[in-house]
Amino acid sequence: MRLHRLDLTAFGPFGATQSVAFDPLAAAGLFLLHGPTGAGKTSVLDAVCYALYGAVPGARQTGQGLTLRSDHAAPGTRTSVTLELTVAGRRLEITRQPPWARPKKRGGAGTTVDKAQTWLREHRAGAWTDLSRSHQEIGEEITQLLGMSREQFCQVVLLPQGDFARFLRADAEARGRLLGRLFDTHRFGEVEKRLAERRRTTESAVRDGDAELLADAHRMQQAAGDAMELPGLAPGEPGLADAVLGAAAVARSTAREQLDIARAGLLAAESDRAATGRALDDVRELARLQGRFGEARERAGRLEARAGAHRETRTRMERARKAAAVAPALDLRDAAEAEHRRAGAAEARARDPLPTALTGAGPTGLATAARRATEELGGLEAARRAEQRLAELTGERAALDRQDRADDDILAETGTWLTGWDTHRTALQSAVDTAQDAATRAEQLGERREPARRRLAAARQRDRLARDTESAGRTALDSARRAADARTHWLDLKEQRLSGIAAELAAHLTDGAPCAVCGATAHPAPARKDAGHIDRAAEQAAQDTFQRADEQHTEDERRLGTVREALAAAAAEAGDTAAEALAAETEELERHYARAREEASGLHTAHESLRHAEQEHRRRTDDRQRAELRAAARTARREGLERERRSLEDELTQARAAFASVAARAAHLERQVALLTEAADTARGAEDTAQRLKDADAKLSDAAFRAGFDTPAEAAAALLDDAAHRDLQHQLDAWAAEEAAVRALLAETATADAAQQPPADLAAAEGAAADADRRVRTAASARDAADRRRTELDALSARAADAVRRLAPLRAEYDRVARMAALTAGTAADNERRMRLESYVLAARLEQVAAAATVQLRRMSSGRYTLVHSDDRSGRGRSGLGLHVVDAWTGRERDTATLSGGETFFASLALALGLADVVTDEAGGVRLDTLFIDEGFGSLDDQTLDEVLDVLDSLRERDRSVGIVSHVADLRRRVHAQLEVVKGRSGSVLRQRT
Repeated sequence: MRLHRLDLTAFGPFGATQSVAFDPLAAAGLFLLHGPTGAGKTSVLDAVCYALYGAVPGARQTGQGLTLRSDHAAPGTRTSVTLELTVAGRRLEITRQPPWARPKKRGGAGTTVDKAQTWLREHRAGAWTDLSRSHQEIGEEITQLLGMSREQFCQVVLLPQGDFARFLRADAEARGRLLGRLFDTHRFGEVEKRLAERRRTTESAVRDGDAELLADAHRMQQAAGDAMELPGLAPGEPGLADAVLGAAAVARSTAREQLDIARAGLLAAESDRAATGRALDDVRELARLQGRFGEARERAGRLEARAGAHRETRTRMERARKAAAVAPALDLRDAAEAEHRRAGAAEARARDPLPTALTGAGPTGLATAARRATEELGGLEAARRAEQRLAELTGERAALDRQDRADDDILAETGTWLTGWDTHRTALQSAVDTAQDAATRAEQLGERREPARRRLAAARQRDRLARDTESAGRTALDSARRAADARTHWLDLKEQRLSGIAAELAAHLTDGAPCAVCGATAHPAPARKDAGHIDRAAEQAAQDTFQRADEQHTEDERRLGTVREALAAAAAEAGDTAAEALAAETEELERHYARAREEASGLHTAHESLRHAEQEHRRRTDDRQRAELRAAARTARREGLERERRSLEDELTQARAAFASVAARAAHLERQVALLTEAADTARGAEDTAQRLKDADAKLSDAAFRAGFDTPAEAAAALLDDAAHRDLQHQLDAWAAEEAAVRALLAETATADAAQQPPADLAAAEGAAADADRRVRTAASARDAADRRRTELDALSARAADAVRRLAPLRAEYDRVARMAALTAGTAADNERRMRLESYVLAARLEQVAAAATVQLRRMSSGRYTLVHSDDRSGRGRSGLGLHVVDAWTGRERDTATLSGGETFFASLALALGLADVVTDEAGGVRLDTLFIDEGFGSLDDQTLDEVLDVLDSLRERDRSVGIVSHVADLRRRVHAQLEVVKGRSGSVLRQRT
C-alpha cells in the first residue's frame, strides 16, 4: 500500500481545505511530520484511517461522526476527507463525508442534517471510474484489499510507540489481549471453551449415570435386608462401578445361601405335616366307624316300632293294583258320558237360531238347506267386487278435488309473489351495489390511514424535537463560548509563561554546573521572577479548565447533532403542515373509514339476500308450471271415473235386491250357511256319542267282575291316583332299603371291631395337624421371601451391570475430554508450563514477532540487544508470553520492563517494525510502502538517534517511505523532507517541504 494524496476539509483542527502530496515525501524515503503540541499532527494520521475505514484509531474513537468536524470551519463548509492510494496494484480514490448539521438553505433558524456520504473511484486507462457509493460495499472492498482490520492497520501502519512501550512492560495477560486482537486467535479460545463445556456435559452425564447406579445399589441394599454394605464413593469418583458390582455379587451369594436354608426348612416342615396328617386320618376313620355302628343300632329300633303300619300299607297297595285293571274301562265310560253331554248341548245351541220350519229337521235336511244357501252366495261374488270398485271411485274423485284445491292455492300464491318480483329484485341489487361501493371506498381509505398516522406522529415528534433543538443549540453555544474563553485564557497564560521561562530555567542553575541552554558553568546574572510570573502549575490548571470546557462543548455539539438529525428525519416525514391540522385530517379520515366499513359490512348479507330471492323465484316459477300440468291431467282422469261409476251403479241395483247393499245381502247369506252347516254337524255328533256311551257301560261291568269286585263302584273306590300310588310305593321302598342297610351295617366286621375299641380323640389329632400346617406355611413364606430376594437381587445386579456397560464408553469419553480440556486450559499435570492453547498460539506469534524485531533492534543498538521469547512462568500466572532482552555486553538476560527510557524507545520501535512485518505476512503478504512512527524520539541521545535514523533510512532499500511524527527540534536538522503543521487561532494549516 502506497499513499499518494490526502485532502482535508473542515476536519479536526483544519478549518479550511488542506492537501498533502505523499509522492514527493515518499521519494525522500524518510520524512518528518512535526508541529507544536495540539497543532494536529496526529489528526493527519486520523484522516488516513478515517478515509480507509470510516473511523479514527481506537484510542481517539468518539463514536459520532459529527465530532470529526472542525470548530474553525465556516458554517457552510462540509467536512470531507479524500485519500488517493495504490493497493494490490490498483490506484483508488476514497472520499468520505461524515453526517453534517448544516444551516437551512432557505434561511431561518435551525439546521438540516445531511447523511454521511462515501465515494470510491478507480483510475483506469487514464481516467477515473466510479465504483461504488455504498458504505458497506466500500468497507468490504478496502478490508479485502488491505487484508487487515482497522486495529491491525493502526498497529502496523500507524506505529504508536507508547502502545509498544506499554507492551514491553505489560504482564502476560495484557500482551495476550493485544496479540489476540492482532492475530485473531479467539477461535483457539473458543476451542478451549468448547472442550470445557463438553467436559462439563460428559461429567454431568457420568455423575447422573453414577447416581442411577448408586440408586440401584440402595435398592439392592433394601432388597438384601441391609445385609449389603454400600461403597463410600460419591458419583463421578473412580472405582464406583467396580465397588457396586462387587457388593452386588456378595449380596447375591448371601441371598442364594439363605434360599437354600429356607428350602431345607420347608422340606422338614412338610414331612412333619405329612406324618400328622396320616395320624389324623386314622383317628377320623375310627371315629367314623364307631359312629356308624351306633347309628345302625338306632335305625334298627325305629324299624321295629313301625312294623304294623308297614303291613297295612302293603295290603292297601295290593287292592290298588287289582283296581288298576278296571281303570281303563272306568275312564272310557266317563269319557263317553262327558262327550255325549257336550254333543247334546252343542246341538241345542246350533238349532236355537234356526227358522221354525227347520227346528225338527234331521241332519240330512239341514245339510241340504246349507248347500242351497251356499250356491246363492256364490252368485253374488262379482257384484261384491263391483261395489268395492264403486267405493274406490268415490275416494279417487275426492282425492282429485283435494289436489285441485291445493294446486289452486299454489297458483294463487305464486301469482301474487311473482307479480312484485321485478321491484323486489331491483331493490336487492341496489343494496348489493351500495355495499360494494362502500367496501371499495373503505379499502381506499384504509390505505391512507397508516401513512396519515405516521405523518401525524412525525409532526408531533418534529415539534417536540424543534423545542429540544433550540434548547440544545443554546446549550452548545454557551459551552462553545465558555470553551473559547478558557482556550484564550490558557493561551494567554502560556504566552506569559514563555515570556518568563528564563526565570524558571535560572531557578534550577547551580554554580559550577553547565547551563542546559548555553552550556556555561558560570551564571553571573540569572533572571529573576517578577510579581506576575506564571508558573507551570498555573498554565496546567488553565489548560485543564480548557480541556474540560472543550469536552463539554464536544458533548453538547454531539447532543445537538443527534437532535438535529432526528429533527430532520421527522421533518422529512411530516413536512411543513401543522400537527393540529394533521390530527384533524387523520380524525376526519378515521370517521369516513369507519362509516364506509359500517356500510360495507352488509355486503355479504345483501349478496345472500339476492341469491336466496333468485332461488325462491326459480322455485315458485317451477311450482306454478307443475300445478298447471297436474290440473290438466286431472280433468281427463275425472271424466273416465264418471263413466265407470254410471256403469257400476246399473249393475249393483239388480244384485242388492231388498238389502241396502250387495255386501249386506252377502253377509246375510254367509251367516245362514254357517248356522245350517253347524246344526247339521252337531246333530250327527249327538247320535254318534249316544251309541259310544252304551258300548262303554257294557265293557265296564265285564272288567269289574273279572278283577274280583262285585260292582264297578267298589273297583272305583279301590283305585289310587298317581300321587297316592307314588307315596305308598315310596313308603314301601324306603322301608325295604332301610331294613337292608341296617342289616348290612350290623354285618360289617370293621364297624363291629371299631365298636369294641375306646372312643377316638379327634380334637387332639386335629390340633397336632394344625400346628404342623402352620409350621409349613411359615417355612413356605420364608422360602418365598428368600426366593423373591434372590430374584430381585439378580434383576438389580443385571440392571447395574448393564448400566456399568452403558456407562463405560461415556466414562472413557469423559476421561479423554477431561484430559484434553485440562491440557488446553493449562491445568493438566502434563502441561508443565500451565500454558493455555490460545496462549500457546500467541506465544508462537510472539516468537515470530521477537525474531523479526531482533533484526531491527541489533542494528539500532549496534549489536548489543536481542529480543527473545520466553515460556517461563511469571508469578502465579501462566507461561508462554514472556519477553526478555539479552544484553551482549553483560551476557545476561533480563525482562523488557527493566529497560531505560531510550532503550525502551528503540526496543518498542523494533518491536513495532517486527510486528508490522509479521502481521503483513499474516494478512496475505500485502505490501506496506508507507509507515508512520508516532513520537518517542525525544528520549534518545545523538548517537542512538543517528542509529535509529539509519535503521529507518534503510527501509528505503525495500522501497518503503517512513514518516516520523515528532516535535523534537533536532530532527528538523537531520530529516530534510518535512510536513509541518502550523496552528493558529483560525485553525491549523499544512506546509510541505521536500
